[in-house]
Amino acid sequence: MSLRDSDRLAWLDATEQIRQLASRYAIAMSRHDVAALAALFVDDVQVGRDRFGHDELRADFARQLEPLGLSILQVTNHVIDVVDADHATGIVGTRAELEIDGEWIVQVIEYHDSYERRDGEWRFVRRKHRLWYGAPAGTSPLGLTPANWPQSATGMGDLP
Repeated sequence: MSLRDSDRLAWLDATEQIRQLASRYAIAMSRHDVAALAALFVDDVQVGRDRFGHDELRADFARQLEPLGLSILQVTNHVIDVVDADHATGIVGTRAELEIDGEWIVQVIEYHDSYERRDGEWRFVRRKHRLWYGAPAGTSPLGLTPANWPQSATGMGDLP
């Protein structure tokens, strides 16, 4: 029996906390607040293949955000599958508008997430960035060359 069926209130609480987590991520990214971003993840988060923890994650976010000027992330669709009282997965649609090297870029992103509840708080365990496309504002994404994300912020992504 799923948490949704066995404890509807716990399921509602979990889904709302996880929705807030995704929105907090968008706000922290827009503010380039690497400390706030890292705090949204579990303490032993894996960063790359062989690095772990919030210090490594803050450094990685700082590296990712360095070339960005203004950035705006808007959370769109969010589907959450609560596995049990402490584990969930989700897919979050996001539209990003980014200033990169003086150019205004629009990206449509899906984040494929794993969440875990620790000490009563839901956190990201993993967040995989999947790109639909990235293109200069006003550019049709049809016919774009591959972005090969994360090498390039523009071009077609690996979705659909």
